[in-house]
Amino acid sequence: MGKGDMKTRRGKIFRGSYGKLRPRNKAVSNPAGIKPQKKKGK
Repeated sequence: MGKGDMKTRRGKIFRGSYGKLRPRNKAVSNPAGIKPQKKKGK
Protein backbone atom coordinates (compact mmCIF):
# COMPACT_ATOMS: atom_id res chain seq x y z
CA MET A 1 0.00 0.00 0.00
CA GLY A 2 1.40 3.34 -1.02
CA LYS A 3 1.78 5.50 -4.09
CA GLY A 4 0.96 2.68 -6.51
CA ASP A 5 -2.24 1.60 -4.73
CA MET A 6 -5.28 3.30 -6.28
CA LYS A 7 -7.43 2.34 -3.28
CA THR A 8 -5.55 4.70 -0.96
CA ARG A 9 -5.57 8.47 -0.67
CA ARG A 10 -1.82 8.67 -1.33
CA GLY A 11 -2.17 6.62 -4.51
CA LYS A 12 -4.91 8.92 -5.81
CA ILE A 13 -2.84 12.02 -5.06
CA PHE A 14 0.13 10.42 -6.85
CA ARG A 15 -1.93 9.59 -9.96
CA GLY A 16 -3.95 12.81 -9.85
CA SER A 17 -7.36 11.14 -9.72
CA TYR A 18 -10.35 11.61 -7.44
CA GLY A 19 -12.78 9.24 -5.77
CA LYS A 20 -14.47 8.33 -2.52
CA LEU A 21 -11.23 8.62 -0.54
CA ARG A 22 -10.31 11.95 -2.16
CA PRO A 23 -13.39 14.10 -2.82
CA ARG A 24 -12.97 17.27 -4.88
CA ASN A 25 -15.00 19.56 -2.58
CA LYS A 26 -13.10 18.86 0.60
CA ALA A 27 -13.42 22.29 2.22
CA VAL A 28 -16.89 23.74 2.73
CA SER A 29 -16.78 27.46 2.08
CA ASN A 30 -19.99 28.30 3.98
CA PRO A 31 -20.82 25.51 6.47
CA ALA A 32 -23.43 27.48 8.46
CA GLY A 33 -25.29 28.76 5.40
CA ILE A 34 -24.88 32.38 6.50
CA LYS A 35 -24.96 34.92 3.67
CA PRO A 36 -22.04 37.37 3.70
CA GLN A 37 -23.00 40.98 4.32
CA LYS A 38 -22.62 43.32 1.38
CA LYS A 39 -20.71 46.55 1.88
CA LYS A 40 -22.78 49.67 1.28
CA GLY A 41 -21.10 52.01 -1.18
CA LYS A 42 -21.77 55.69 -1.69
